[in-house]
Amino acid sequence: MKKIVFYLIIMGSMLCTFSCKEDILDIKNENSYNDVSYFKEQPQFNEAVVATYATLLQNGLYARDWYFTFDLMGNDAERADALLGDLQQMSEFTYGTAQPQMSQTWLTLYRLVFRSNVVLDKVGKWEPTKESDKKFKIQYLAEAKFLRAFAYLNIVSLWGRAPLKKSLADNQNFYDKRASKEEIWALVESDLKEAVAGLPIKHESSQLGRATKGASVALLGKAYLYQKKYAAAETQFISLTSGSFGYKLNPSYENQFSTKNSGSDESIFDIPHRWFGWGTNGANAYYMFGGQEAWGGQTTHTGRFQEYGFNDWNNVFVSDALVAAYTYKDEKGSKYIDPRAKMVFYGDAASGADVDFCNNCAGGKKEYPFVSAGYKWKKYCSYEDVEKSDAPTSEINSQVIRYSDVLLMLAEAKIFQSKIGEALPLINQVRRRVGAFEYSTLGGQDNAVKLLQQERQLELSGEQVRYFDMIRWGKYILTINAEKNAVIFKYPTLKKDPAQAKHVLWPIPQSEKDSNPTINADVSNGWN
Repeated sequence: MKKIVFYLIIMGSMLCTFSCKEDILDIKNENSYNDVSYFKEQPQFNEAVVATYATLLQNGLYARDWYFTFDLMGNDAERADALLGDLQQMSEFTYGTAQPQMSQTWLTLYRLVFRSNVVLDKVGKWEPTKESDKKFKIQYLAEAKFLRAFAYLNIVSLWGRAPLKKSLADNQNFYDKRASKEEIWALVESDLKEAVAGLPIKHESSQLGRATKGASVALLGKAYLYQKKYAAAETQFISLTSGSFGYKLNPSYENQFSTKNSGSDESIFDIPHRWFGWGTNGANAYYMFGGQEAWGGQTTHTGRFQEYGFNDWNNVFVSDALVAAYTYKDEKGSKYIDPRAKMVFYGDAASGADVDFCNNCAGGKKEYPFVSAGYKWKKYCSYEDVEKSDAPTSEINSQVIRYSDVLLMLAEAKIFQSKIGEALPLINQVRRRVGAFEYSTLGGQDNAVKLLQQERQLELSGEQVRYFDMIRWGKYILTINAEKNAVIFKYPTLKKDPAQAKHVLWPIPQSEKDSNPTINADVSNGWN
């Protein structure tokens, strides 16, 4: 028996010596991937790009926080009693370095940078052989450049000096120092120039929401304008007025902020929103509260309609300052109510607001309850079609840059170069669309600036633009304090002159200071 066992052992050893290979013993799990094995073909690279866009719908950005943050801080909106305490802090300038929405915006913008860098790394190493794939490679790299530039434009605008991560290798640096604003702006400009060169003018209808050549040009012009490089900004904006891009104002201002705006010729870059229904593909109506990728499935909707809605969650009012702005003097010095008032908010007839709602509802139109409800948003809401919403599942696309904005930025670039006569028809084009009177002259430069700034407030209200405008014009603290002091009687916790000099920049998040001693040592007065 011992001989037989010994014989079997020897034979087994010999068989393994001649016929066994290590790769047979080391069986790979075909369902297991890493960043090297996964990115091989065009569909996987596309998934990486789409995942980068998905960041725009995460906490701090366009699913929820962005509209609250900048409508409140730009004083387009005032808080209602239902508004949560952390958002109330923004309205009353009582926030600190651990303010949740601000901290989340920092984290999500840097997540957008990280994912853009992943695309640039993986797609950059791709060596496609098919002509169609070669075109995709150019497009994907350009999209990543656009999205990274979008992130850094907002980072430098909100925090000033900040960590600059240009590659995946930079993401391994846990103790980054802060780059200068000039260095950040230089990357924004460089990225957008490359995006302009690599992106198409239009995408197929199934790909709406992806960045285009025009979106990159518009964002580059905006970057120049924010830096007061007016001639360079003018060059970019002028190119968007040519017929090759096909941009034009939506004949209906109201439809631009409804479910009818998808694919509008006025939209240059917007955030598409879509609700796929309860339970479909893991859909969750409340995904915007924190589980975007974990809960949402394919849903990309926004909660703005229900959260702002007077017949729904009722979180904010239209600010008294914004309501008052729609009433001003015409060129003869007579009182004039801008037609956009009726398109932007519900209220009383004296303010020019819309005084009824549900014009397209089955039960017929209803009188707006101004006495009990006050001034409430109509823009971005669907109350002309439904009496109330069932859930926070709005499908109205969020406008990031639209043609009207570009025309006014072009006018601004011209005014600050003393080309006031050339700015006049641009402003009048915007006003003509809504039926407002057209200016015969803008006057001198000071008056032209005043009218341009007023026009941007009226045209772009509730689009998270005014905050950035007032900051870059250097009039934020003075303007906000005047407007807040005028309504201090309505808010017991609001202090006089709530905005301080430090509020021109956001505080470096406490979580960042706690984890990065290099940043912490570079923060002044515990703020920025």
